[in-house]
This record gives sequence, structure tokens and C-alpha cells, in this order.
Amino acid sequence: MNLNLTNKIFLVTGGDKGIGRGIVKALAVENAIPVIIGKSEIDNKKALETIDNKGFQLVADISKPEECRNAIKKIIERYNCIDGLVNNEGINDAVDLENGNYENYISTLRRNLVQCYLVAHYAVPYLKLSKGAIVNIGSKTVETGQVNTSGYSESNGGRNGLTREWAVELLDYRIRVNAVIVAKCYTHMHNKRTEIFENSGEKLKSITDQIPLEQRMAKIEEIAAMVVFLLSERSGHTTGQIIHVDGGSIYQD
Repeated sequence: MNLNLTNKIFLVTGGDKGIGRGIVKALAVENAIPVIIGKSEIDNKKALETIDNKGFQLVADISKPEECRNAIKKIIERYNCIDGLVNNEGINDAVDLENGNYENYISTLRRNLVQCYLVAHYAVPYLKLSKGAIVNIGSKTVETGQVNTSGYSESNGGRNGLTREWAVELLDYRIRVNAVIVAKCYTHMHNKRTEIFENSGEKLKSITDQIPLEQRMAKIEEIAAMVVFLLSERSGHTTGQIIHVDGGSIYQD
């Protein structure tokens, strides 16, 4: 299916690794121009190399208002347009209720939730011009819990809330806002987590056995395909939706 994304400009936060990089690749396949916003120039450039440098990268800590504002300014100076935004960047914390502390908890909210607001806030004037789209990447932790991730779980609840709020607020501008929820997706980070166990293969199988559809994790490409579809006009009457790409995991939980 031709998604008609040729030469359109899409911001992908955290597009240097994992699911973000998968989204960047999927956009490039559709001949769009991905703009990676990440904290590491080395990682950003590695991601661009995977798409023959048919894009752009910016180093910025988007949890900081001034860096975020400057990043959007540089993108507009280069392209004079923003057609869509993917709020992908985030980090799974280890801040539990009993032993966590205020500073780490607030830091997690800034890095997972506040930065979504900031990027969208500075990008929305240009999305209004393009009648663009926003996709927020979330986690099933908001619906199922995870243990020892208070800030991360709250942030993902906030992302879902912002998805619905922005969808309503931006209706008159024809800006569509949706969320894609990830449960288990086999990324490099997930591989590192299972490798710490003595019987990592058995640990991985114990996880995938609980996933109803095909007893496997989602592929990065499957997450990316949904995101790119939601960015395109092929999903032109879809907004305010929270879509799970999880093999039915949420129902199992």
C-alpha cells in the first residue's frame, strides 16, 4: 500500500535505537524524511546510516524546554515544515513506591511524560499548517502494572491521557492524535534484560508462552508499521485511539 508519505517530514524522538529506529526505517521505506531527535550524535548517525542518510538528526535533551524549542527551530530552518511527530523516547525506571525517592520519581516524569508535552507544544504551530499527525508510543504497564516502576507507569498513563486530550483539542486543525501501546517487543534492551538470567532461553520462553497470538513477542517492524499507518492519510478518520500491538497480551493480563 502506498501511504503517500514521499518527502514528508516526521520527527521521531529516540529514533536512534530500538522501536524508534524501526519507525525511522519504516518511514524511509515510504520515502518520507525522518528526523531523529536523540541524546547521542553517534547513535543518531548510526541510525541514519541504516537508511543511507536519507534524513536528519539533532542532539537534544527534550526534557529541557530550551533544548526542545531550539531543536524544533532548527528543523523548521532546514525544512520549513513538520508533517508528523512520534513521541517515542522514554526510559523504564526502577523507582518503586516504598524505596524510591522524590528526585528520581520527578526525573522519570520529565524524561517520559513532560518531554512529550514539550515537543508537541513547540511542534504544534507547524502541525497546524500541515494538518499533521501525532503518535504517542506507550506501554501496557499503565493497564497491568509491572512492579517497581511507579514513574514509568504514571508517565504512560499520562501519555494515554494526552492522546485523548490532544485529539479533542486539535480537532479543529485536523491534527489526528493516536497512541500505539507496546507490551512485549523483542529489542536489544529486552535481550539484555533476559541475558542476566542463568537460563536466559528458558526465561524468554516463559515470557513468550504467555502471549496469546503465536506465543511470540511483537516485532519492531510490526510496531513501526502501525505507527507509520497512523501517520498517513490512509488512517485519515482515526483519532483519539489507543491501539495495542501486543498479540493479545493485554487481554491475557
